[in-house]
Amino acid sequence: MTAIFVTATGTEIGKTFVTVGLIREFRRRGRSVAALKPVASGFEEWSAPASDPARLLAALDLPTSAEDIARIAPFRFRAPLAPDMAAAREGRELDVTALVEFCSKEIAVRNDVLLIEGIGGVMVPLDERHTVLDWMAALRLPVLLVAGSYLGTISHSLTALAALGTRDLTAKALIVSETQGSTVPLADTVASIARFAGPVPVVALPLLAAGADHPAFARIADLL
Repeated sequence: MTAIFVTATGTEIGKTFVTVGLIREFRRRGRSVAALKPVASGFEEWSAPASDPARLLAALDLPTSAEDIARIAPFRFRAPLAPDMAAAREGRELDVTALVEFCSKEIAVRNDVLLIEGIGGVMVPLDERHTVLDWMAALRLPVLLVAGSYLGTISHSLTALAALGTRDLTAKALIVSETQGSTVPLADTVASIARFAGPVPVVALPLLAAGADHPAFARIADLL
């Protein structure tokens, strides 16, 4: 393995939680791990220590200084919106060519595990012409898809898998991360998605406290 792209069916689903759990799991196995969060919106300097890039760095036991955050998350925007809208609020535009080049250079220098966490869901716009799906297609990496367990997630999950298939992207697994307050049992949601997911393994990840470990992370790591 050299790199995996972690995406989701939407925002606030659990991409960072899953990525942090995988960092810990691979480190326990003695693997060399790196992680990137190239695009981050809703990023404010005053709250940077609690940001997603900082959480990845902390899991890697690396400093969470402004310089370190900029190193793994070079495209940052203040507004908590899709990147195209967040950039427009600042009179900017996300340079998708530069984004792909940044990721490609990082992939080229890794010989073990590199986790690239996307932003929002599969079809979130990056600029006027490109979505996260275009970003993933340009990198041609295997994908880890994270979904929630809320009512409606079955359609969202299967739609996201279908979108990945239109670009011949390989989904290594679909992780159903339990949604707080969901009225649908996690096991029922996983079973339903699995019936339609074809060869893609569907893994249940129950609601856990921040930093908690669970056997699901080991199973996910084994699938990558």
